[in-house]
Amino acid sequence: MFAGHFGVAAAVRSKAPELPVWSLLVGTQLLDLIFIPFNLAGLETIEPIGEGGYAQIMVYAFYTHSLVGALILSLIAGLLAARFWGERSGGIIGAVVFSHWILDLIVHRPDLPILPGNAGDLPLLGFGLWQSVSGSILVEFLLIAIGAFLYFKYALQSSGPDRRAKGIAAGTMMTVFLILSISIDALSLL
Repeated sequence: MFAGHFGVAAAVRSKAPELPVWSLLVGTQLLDLIFIPFNLAGLETIEPIGEGGYAQIMVYAFYTHSLVGALILSLIAGLLAARFWGERSGGIIGAVVFSHWILDLIVHRPDLPILPGNAGDLPLLGFGLWQSVSGSILVEFLLIAIGAFLYFKYALQSSGPDRRAKGIAAGTMMTVFLILSISIDALSLL
């Protein structure tokens, strides 16, 4: 669900224009970005359980995508953002980073641990929406549509009459980016 995360970034940008767009886009993907070195080190893995895309994988991201791990990464990101952009912005970035875990909880099969490393061997979490390709695409589409709408609306309202073209260009670019991201996600679900 990469596209859905980007939809969240676009929606938040419309309400927090003081934050750079890149910080919100990176924030929504931070758990996955940190997953990459953990995966390369063999600490976290993705294993196919059938033929197809997301619907046929188990993600064993027991550190970056554990509930406590995600909270810690969100706190660190929020503190760093607060240092550069102020306390309010730090809280927003922290929440944006944690939104990744919330959305993953909805789509993942039960593969999200509560504690890092799955300490205590507690039950794994995940509602498994990925098992329904049409449901996954619908939820992602809604997140993208809401994000694009709010971003475009903000871009148009924040541009004075003399800067309307810039607002239209910014809104259009974000909408195209979001549509491309959902197209890639939809293909990966099949």
